[in-house]
Amino acid sequence: MSGTFSQIYIQVVFAVKGRENLIANEWKDELHKYIAGIIKGKSQKPIIVNGMPDHIHLFIGLKPSVSISDLVRDIKNNSSNFINEKKWIRGKFSWQEGFGVFSYSHSHIQQVYNYILNQEEHHKQQSFKEEYLDFLRKFEIAYQEKYLFDWI
Repeated sequence: MSGTFSQIYIQVVFAVKGRENLIANEWKDELHKYIAGIIKGKSQKPIIVNGMPDHIHLFIGLKPSVSISDLVRDIKNNSSNFINEKKWIRGKFSWQEGFGVFSYSHSHIQQVYNYILNQEEHHKQQSFKEEYLDFLRKFEIAYQEKYLFDWI
C-alpha cells in the first residue's frame, strides 16, 4: 500500500486587530493551549504556540492534506470566539486580517522553537513591526507596505 510522506514545518504569525495589547499574561497560557488544541483537532502537529500581547507565533508540523489558509482561518475564528466567550476583554476581540507564514527544514526545528519560546526577550530589542519586516526580507517575500498589518 502506498502512502503520502511529508516533512513540512511552518511558522504562522498574526496580530490582534488594531495591534492592541489585549492578550493578557493571566490568560495567555490558556489561549495558547486552546490554539494548540485547534491545531491538533485539524490533525496537524502543534510544535509551539507563543506570543506577545499584540501578536502570536505558531510553529506547526503540517500535513499536505490541509490548506494553510483554511487552517489559519479556523485558528483565528475559533480562538476569537473562545476569547469572547470567556469575556477576557471588554468589547469584541478579533485578529487582524491576514497572516505571515514561513517554512523551515527539519534542521531548523530547535532554532525556531527557541525563537518562539523566547518572544518576551526578543521583543525587548525589536518591535513586532521590525520583526515582521525582517521575516519578509529574510524569506525574500515581496510586499507592499499598504497591505501589511495596521501598525500602531
